[in-house]
Amino acid sequence: MSTQDNERRSIISSTAGGVMTDEAGAVTGDLEIATRLDAESLYVSVRYSGADEWYAVTGSPVSLGERPSPADMHERVVSHLTRPGPIVEGNEEPVSLEEFSPA
Repeated sequence: MSTQDNERRSIISSTAGGVMTDEAGAVTGDLEIATRLDAESLYVSVRYSGADEWYAVTGSPVSLGERPSPADMHERVVSHLTRPGPIVEGNEEPVSLEEFSPA
């Protein structure tokens, strides 16, 4: 994991359903997740590992009540995005932040 004050990055391998983005739909495979925390929100983006273009993860930014630790929040996001999505008609759906709770 690389770090910079309020930004954290990690490389993950997605589950079959991938991670849902606003710009590109579901992205799968080896991905880099970046989280950036400001005073009131958590911004989460993803890109294919080694690529230049970043995509906003669907549901980002996430509104925060209290300001959590950037490292703790990053780990929670990575854990959430590496869980398998729901199975619909035999296929795994992508995960997003739409149902993510920062609390």
